[in-house]
Amino acid sequence: MAKYKHVLLATDLSSLDSSIAAKAAQIVADNGAKFSMVHVIEPMPSYAYGYVDMSGLEDEMKKDSATHMQELAKKYEVAAQLQHIIIGHTKHSILQLAEDEGVDLIILGSHGKHGLQLLLGSTANAVLHGAQCDVLTVRIKD
Repeated sequence: MAKYKHVLLATDLSSLDSSIAAKAAQIVADNGAKFSMVHVIEPMPSYAYGYVDMSGLEDEMKKDSATHMQELAKKYEVAAQLQHIIIGHTKHSILQLAEDEGVDLIILGSHGKHGLQLLLGSTANAVLHGAQCDVLTVRIKD
């Protein structure tokens, strides 16, 4: 089995992610690895700004996400500088962070759905095919 040095948990901060975080924490412990977490907030489409006042909405979402991230990180003793909240496109942001930080394992959840629901779970597929490091997808049981 590979010895990982830096594990990145990509999380949507849902309650389902706690089981994924627990698996990630176990891998981190087994390997003596550094443990980072990332949550990506998709930017609001520019056309939406013409219909609704979106000023401050992304900042509010980032603040709310940071609160949830801190709760999850505290449970698994992830240092503040290893907690990342990014506004951007999910696949690109996860892959760029992994590259920039020298991550050798990305862990994220996958719903394993079909049809339209598969599109909603396409982040795991996109990361899997774009990553330069190992990727572990953990099945989320709904």
